[in-house]
Amino acid sequence: MTAINDLLTKAEEISSDAERVTEARLRKVTLPGGAGVMGLITLDNGEDHTKPNTFGPRGLISLNTAIDAALADDEITSLGVTGKPFILAAGADLTSIAGGGPNGVRVIAELGHAVMRKLQDGGKPSFGFVNGLALGGGLEVALHCTYRTVMDSAPALGLPEVMLGLIPGWGGAYLVPNLVGPEKAVKLILENPLNNGKTLGGKAAFELGLADACFSGADYLEQSLLWAADVLAGKVTVDRAEIDRGESWDAAVAHGAQVAEQKTGGASPAARTAVELIDAARDGDRDAGFAREDDALQAMSQTPELIASLYAFDLVQKRAKRPAGAPDKSLARPVTKVGIVGAGLMASQLALLFVRRLEVPVVLTDLDQERVDKGVAYVHGEIDKLHAKGRIGQDKANRHKALVSGAIDKGEVFADADFVIEAVFEEMSVKKSVFADVEKVVSPECILATNTSSLSITEMAADLEHPERVVGFHFFNPVAVMPLLEIVKGGATDDATLATAFATGKALKKTTILVKDSPSFIVNRLLGRFMGEVGRIVDEGTPVPVVDGAFAGVAPMPPHQLLALVGPAIALHNVETLERAFPDRFYVSPALERVVAARKTSYYGPDGALDPEVEALLETPESPVVLEPSEVRTRVLSGLAEEARLMLDEGVVAAPEDLDLAMITGAGFSFWNGGLTMLLDREGLGEKVSGKKFH
Repeated sequence: MTAINDLLTKAEEISSDAERVTEARLRKVTLPGGAGVMGLITLDNGEDHTKPNTFGPRGLISLNTAIDAALADDEITSLGVTGKPFILAAGADLTSIAGGGPNGVRVIAELGHAVMRKLQDGGKPSFGFVNGLALGGGLEVALHCTYRTVMDSAPALGLPEVMLGLIPGWGGAYLVPNLVGPEKAVKLILENPLNNGKTLGGKAAFELGLADACFSGADYLEQSLLWAADVLAGKVTVDRAEIDRGESWDAAVAHGAQVAEQKTGGASPAARTAVELIDAARDGDRDAGFAREDDALQAMSQTPELIASLYAFDLVQKRAKRPAGAPDKSLARPVTKVGIVGAGLMASQLALLFVRRLEVPVVLTDLDQERVDKGVAYVHGEIDKLHAKGRIGQDKANRHKALVSGAIDKGEVFADADFVIEAVFEEMSVKKSVFADVEKVVSPECILATNTSSLSITEMAADLEHPERVVGFHFFNPVAVMPLLEIVKGGATDDATLATAFATGKALKKTTILVKDSPSFIVNRLLGRFMGEVGRIVDEGTPVPVVDGAFAGVAPMPPHQLLALVGPAIALHNVETLERAFPDRFYVSPALERVVAARKTSYYGPDGALDPEVEALLETPESPVVLEPSEVRTRVLSGLAEEARLMLDEGVVAAPEDLDLAMITGAGFSFWNGGLTMLLDREGLGEKVSGKKFH
């Protein structure tokens, strides 16, 4: 007891007024069937659902107080832990890690273990009721319980720490492999975080074995309490699979090491350490496992990767919510109806997003009724899928479908629209023609937005009667998944239009960044330089697999896999646009032109090997220049360093932070590199290329 008291004292000393304290509120619940009284602890930081519960020093102190009170009360025979509506907790308050230094990290690590293990060691059965989002320490508090239930529609469960340059440090690295086995632990602790922070839904978490029961509906907690009563009364028995600690454990660890190497190029201490912790967890010694986690967290508390991760985390948590340069929000006009020009896949994805987030009428238009009907049917079908998965109720599904319609005649359906966005072919003349037609039928105040990925907003609006109401509104594909929305200010765009664009982007729950009207804006310009340098190196003779292997731990995937995801034709169009604007720096690969002409959609075949037909199109030169992977990496990153500095000098964005936020949320660049510019500084390329660091 003395040890934990010392930790509590130290935690109080390192606590900060900046912590949004998650209170642990204890109440007694009489269980049915004579199953006794449960001490139900509800975690609640007093904020709405947009600010999830987190555990900082004071939050852990509050949880400790609640658990102690429940264990000391003789009337209470079992414990339960749940969260405020739809949120259990989102893990540690990272400000406590950033501000506490190595000693502070050690205190937080040990205190988390000491408090949460009371749910295992307190002498009373405990139940984790995962009623919504549960990430990192939020999931770990439930893992410490004797039993767990999960809401089937819980949106995100996982252990994302490796993505942040950390490891699951409150028991996750030990408890998960000993609960569900090492293979599933590798998936949860390594593969998912390194796959752009992938998480599990509630049902998937149950199927993985993280929970013992899965319930749905508004009465999730009531069902969970009834189930807990049956467990305590012996009516329900929880059986868990025996864990094989032999060869299958070796195979899982070997696979984990391979994933860490492929995804990070061996450059992430967190990934390597996570593999080591999973390997060591097979000894079944819980105390030793927790001590290893404490040591690991302290060791990486001041690594460059963690510092970069905390910087990146701050970007997505704070800068993303207060976009630099956005006009006063009071200037924004209400959006009560949305028109979409086009009914293809991108337009249909936009319609789905607008109707789900804004819940206003959305009208798709296209050249003929068949295309319109297909677009509307897509949206309706996606809404039906959401209902089938339990993500929305029947009433909401019916209401959303009723709000989506289609038409051929824009004049009839756009007259009362407040916001019209085009998603047609990426050709300036086509887009100018669309806006000329739309301007004839909409009100003078209606916003005209373009989803162009590279074309000039100023030129697009130049011939209109009201060019001031045209704005770039560039989404990334897939629209529902990618967080970034580039908002582009044209030469004539006024503040009311811009404010409305930012307010709409916020309502759509996107990360919005203000961008100067310039070729390909942020992400596509940087990726265009990236792919142009890669294409030049391949054309000079370095084999594609060598080039692709050079970027583990830098890009979210090898460049030619990224090319397949984007589409070679789209990538070619982007780099052609950039080459016309900046012929001295951007390179259009003749090989890529041939690949597009041959209608190839990937450089690789189904077997994962380079497609022989694509290989034949590459035409290795007579005197090839073959670079080593390290040379490839340095040359390409040097090009990115040059381009990033030029973009800042041109005022494309306000600061390096906006470049990094864009590359993290729009291109999947890793947290533990700090996006892009932190990585360039760490490798000395920012200063080497332009004479000064980015930070």
